[in-house]
Amino acid sequence: MDFLAGLNTSQKQAVQQIVGPVMIIAGAGSGKTRVITYRVAHLIQKGIDPFNILVLTFTNKAAKEMRNRITTVVGGEAKNIWMGTFHSVFAKILRVEANKIGYPNNFTIYDTDDSKSLIKTILKEMSLDDKLYHHNFVYGRISNAKNNLISAQEYQQNEAIQAEDFSNGRGFLGKIYETYVNRCFKAGAMDFDDLLFKTNVLLKEHPDVLYKYQNKFKYLMVDEYQDTNFSQYLIVKKLAAINENLCVVGDDAQSIYAFRGASIQNILNFQKDYPDVKVFKLEQNYRSTQNIVNVANSIISNNKNQLEKNVFSANETGEKIKITRSFSDNEEGKSVAESIIQERGNNNLEWKSFAILYRTNAQSRSMEEGLRKLNVPYKIYGGLSFYQRKEIKDLIAYFRLTFNPSDEEAFKRVINYPARGIGKTTLDRVILAADQNEKTLFEIICDAPKYLENRAALAVADFAASIQSFMVVAKNSTAYDAALHIAQQSGLLKDLYADKSVEGLNRYENIQELLNGIKEFSEREDLEERGLDIFMQDIALLTNDDNDKDPNKDTVSLMTIHSSKGLEFPQVYIVGLEENLFPSQMALNSRADLEEERRLFYVAVTRAEKKLHLSYATSRFRFGTLINCEPSRFLDEIEPKYLELEFTQKAPRESTGFGDERNKWQSKTAEKPIQGDFFSKPKPATKAVLTTSLLAKAHVPTAGFAPSDTSKLQTGQEVEHERFGFGKVINLEGSKGDLKATVFFKEIGQKQLLLKYAKLRIVEN
Repeated sequence: MDFLAGLNTSQKQAVQQIVGPVMIIAGAGSGKTRVITYRVAHLIQKGIDPFNILVLTFTNKAAKEMRNRITTVVGGEAKNIWMGTFHSVFAKILRVEANKIGYPNNFTIYDTDDSKSLIKTILKEMSLDDKLYHHNFVYGRISNAKNNLISAQEYQQNEAIQAEDFSNGRGFLGKIYETYVNRCFKAGAMDFDDLLFKTNVLLKEHPDVLYKYQNKFKYLMVDEYQDTNFSQYLIVKKLAAINENLCVVGDDAQSIYAFRGASIQNILNFQKDYPDVKVFKLEQNYRSTQNIVNVANSIISNNKNQLEKNVFSANETGEKIKITRSFSDNEEGKSVAESIIQERGNNNLEWKSFAILYRTNAQSRSMEEGLRKLNVPYKIYGGLSFYQRKEIKDLIAYFRLTFNPSDEEAFKRVINYPARGIGKTTLDRVILAADQNEKTLFEIICDAPKYLENRAALAVADFAASIQSFMVVAKNSTAYDAALHIAQQSGLLKDLYADKSVEGLNRYENIQELLNGIKEFSEREDLEERGLDIFMQDIALLTNDDNDKDPNKDTVSLMTIHSSKGLEFPQVYIVGLEENLFPSQMALNSRADLEEERRLFYVAVTRAEKKLHLSYATSRFRFGTLINCEPSRFLDEIEPKYLELEFTQKAPRESTGFGDERNKWQSKTAEKPIQGDFFSKPKPATKAVLTTSLLAKAHVPTAGFAPSDTSKLQTGQEVEHERFGFGKVINLEGSKGDLKATVFFKEIGQKQLLLKYAKLRIVEN
């Protein structure tokens, strides 16, 4: 198969360069996955053993798609490639090498809920204020430390870190971190961050292991390199140190995960790390119309810190990009829903052709309200994962305990579920006995009469016997037979079946669906090992990006922009383009933060294939209060010739400008549930379509424009603003130095302006 024939010149060159360090800068929609796929296939066709190829991705979905494509080209040899997420690949290595760093090979992988549960327990044991030491904050602090390879000991010895913690009144964070690490180790558990942290420890402290994998992985490829953090960067650098056959693929313009610890510097500095690197730029966008690509380029050109490239499209020019202005967030939701219905009818599209993207989850409320009122089917991405549902986590806890009886979080979750008469007092005694005797909780209940009173001892001893019987069954049965046995004999299935409510029925059906999945896993012929423990390893490594996103389900997709990465839709609506919302107010403190927000906007824009819609509201409810908003600065950065303005226009209100309330709103609270009148019926609106841009609306200043002295400005005077045009002062308020003017501008309505910054020209009559 001559797969190279279907590649453009840049793609072909990137595929054929297989020796030495390579950087592939892949613009949005430029065929990145195809290039990675064909490059791996090309390596195999050149005689490279697939066992010597390592491909690292950020989602299991991406790895699965690539493997399937490679299989189509080279056949069964694709099974032998080491390919997967950073976490799954290095978890696999740690399973083999864990004993070298003191862990059992069957270590449990704690998910975020497990980690936070353990942190809550530690906070309670240390009698710390759970508001000051909120478990989410503590978890984030520990995660950030691990991603920067700062151990608990180093954390407590670092003067700068300690000074920061003590100045914030959180001087015990280091001790919490240390206790958390020790408890995980005692439980034979690693959290997600440990899978990379411990891999770094392994490679650093055991040169023989490092040498082994350096020689095994002679060819490395890393997808989405711009999203790597320091820990991932160091692992890759170490593994590639001998052969330097390292190929990284990514786009600095799509680096949007700094909040997770990703460092854009990894891709920006790659040429410094490897001076003899061969650089290939994939600049042709096959996804989007020319207008959409041009808009994306005009946005990202405002970033100073970036790799130079010129993304272009040979597709049709496409329609201009619409900017819709609505009076309120409710009206914005209604407007988007109406537009989707109209576009669907006019272009004979399915619902799944549309996506609505927003900066924060809280914004989904007004969008959902608009869609529901017009009976538009929709699905929110990033909802509760199947594997995060309580009943699923309960059964999985039994599985975890079966293979790792030291797993403290699994133990506490199910020791009295279903209820078996083991109350909090008994559990506290078990925990105390374990601490005093330096044993695990399971070891205590296996010898219960020695530590507990008769009645409590009998109850926990029965539980211990059940888990021991599960161990025997799991060792000698298929994954499905073992799972079914545990579900039945634990009493969990019976308990759920007895609940005849709608919720109970749903929970029971979810357990059946889990068992169906295990049955399917048990019958897979492409796996050498199909035990329940192997299935557990797979699901422990699922990420939010791997949740069920059925492409065949005919619904409009709603999601945050972060969740949209890697997806594409014929028509995309980006909503809430308002200052302090997008860009977020939290991103206005530094150029680096603002540039990441701009990259996030770039990612959103480049999800669109055929048509892009942008919208903002001039007022929005925040925690029950209506605040005034102004358009995002990002809209001003788009070249006017690519835009068309559409707005819903209502009768003027007292204030439709963006006033002082913007300073009261902190975007860090945007994830809180919004309160207010969600279901108030929007007032009728009339639409007017202008074939003009937002900037054209912004007015061309009078020749020789110069701001006037406004210290003696009076109500009723005519003024001119560089952007907003001509208007009349209708109100003045505030003290000298902080005087605010409410101006009604002819083109855009009312604005409230702080005079010392407004730069108004008084129009002389």
